[in-house]
Amino acid sequence: MDPIRENAQVETRRSFFGRAGAMSLGTVALADLLAREGIAFPGADPASPALPNGAGGLPGLPHFAPKAKRAIYLHMNGGPSQIDLFDYKPKMDEQFDKDLPDSIRKGQRLTTMTSGQSRFPVAPSRYKFAQHGKSGMWISELLPWTAKIVDEIALVKTTWTEAINHDPAVTYICTGNQIPGRASLGSWLSYGLGAMNQDLPAFVVMTPSWSSKTSAQAIYTRLWSAGFLPSKHQGVALRSVGDPVLFLSNPSGVDRSVRRRTLDAINRLNQKEYDSFADPETQARIAQYEMAFRMQTSVPELADISNEPKNILDMYGPDVHKPGTFARSALLARRLAERDVRFVQIFHRGWDQHGNLAGDLPAQCKDVDQATYALITDLKQRGLLDDTLVIWGGEFGRTIYCQGPLSRENYGRDHHPKCFPVWFAGGGIKKGVVHGETDDFSYNVVQDPVHIHDMNATILHCMGIDHRRLSFKSQGLDMRLTGVLDQNPVQAILA
Repeated sequence: MDPIRENAQVETRRSFFGRAGAMSLGTVALADLLAREGIAFPGADPASPALPNGAGGLPGLPHFAPKAKRAIYLHMNGGPSQIDLFDYKPKMDEQFDKDLPDSIRKGQRLTTMTSGQSRFPVAPSRYKFAQHGKSGMWISELLPWTAKIVDEIALVKTTWTEAINHDPAVTYICTGNQIPGRASLGSWLSYGLGAMNQDLPAFVVMTPSWSSKTSAQAIYTRLWSAGFLPSKHQGVALRSVGDPVLFLSNPSGVDRSVRRRTLDAINRLNQKEYDSFADPETQARIAQYEMAFRMQTSVPELADISNEPKNILDMYGPDVHKPGTFARSALLARRLAERDVRFVQIFHRGWDQHGNLAGDLPAQCKDVDQATYALITDLKQRGLLDDTLVIWGGEFGRTIYCQGPLSRENYGRDHHPKCFPVWFAGGGIKKGVVHGETDDFSYNVVQDPVHIHDMNATILHCMGIDHRRLSFKSQGLDMRLTGVLDQNPVQAILA
């Protein structure tokens, strides 16, 4: 027999279940249509309310009425210094250049960058703090614009992680595991809840430049990867140079009608492939080709900010006019939110001040402070903040002790995973609250610790998802974003 025909006639387990009624394309399509109308699919969990869902989401999700329809995650890659920004420790002035007490350090793990130091001299923050808003939240002078929105945010001062180096730490916070290969938060939301806009991806990523002239830790596409989930749920990165998305423009000599006919022919071939082998990745390819075709119109319109009012552009600051800046990315995040993109993640690099903190940290704050304020204010005045969740934070914090030479004018700080700040605003979040407390040295949590799995459980909760009930079978395991331990949303910050 011809080898190709022989291969096509093999009845694999995957193709058998693919042809079975419960897993057929028609059934999946029917379940999606019913979910959009708020009708439960036969056999779905009766405990799950029939709530409207996005196209492509799972039947039965959301598990309960969500407070947020979409989310914007502002990730400050490198580890912002909590002591110099959000965690006011006035008693540290008396400890200048004294060794960090062993009773505080408690033999905790150090990085190789400071483990060989003979001393661990305390370096108090050189920046002034003041209370702001009705909440009286303490904020550093480095964040004057963020200080204007403290009554909109819930500040968690006691987030912690087990990871102490950048790559595993940012992989952990994005995917729920320090080892690469898992699905990212945005991919989980795309998989579970689906897309609300059929002309734009459900998950969009931006990686703006930074002002600091120092080198920054690399970030990798796996941070927005779909991992073991179908590949159509991976994040789509918007570029600041050339086409916003690679290969978005047609090649020379190819117009839109030719592109359409070409895609139709390719999709017919892919459908034949799917009919033979029922490989879900074939369906993912068809969906991605179709999305790419629609994005040829939707993405250029999204990226064109020429029609934005002057007062809005001024609010984001002068950098909004420069493609690839955080300010431009923040404005695009708002434009994506109003177009109902499910999840937007902005990675701003360079928050890794091992030395020259006095030079680099103010530059980093200036990069993001006004634009972050503008994003929250812009969403609010458009009525979008009520159902948009905004998250700001890094992968860990910084040490109270100095790395390298210490002076009152300048110093460096090493990585510190035991306590760092993350703030939330918008859909499902209380306004103007501070959760948790650290010791006088901003070194250990003394009240209300929040693991990064608890943080991700909180994000999922705001989006109407019980994190324990969103899983995917891979390598014989029921994979979850929040792992297998007993993690819980942070109820104290939920509205």
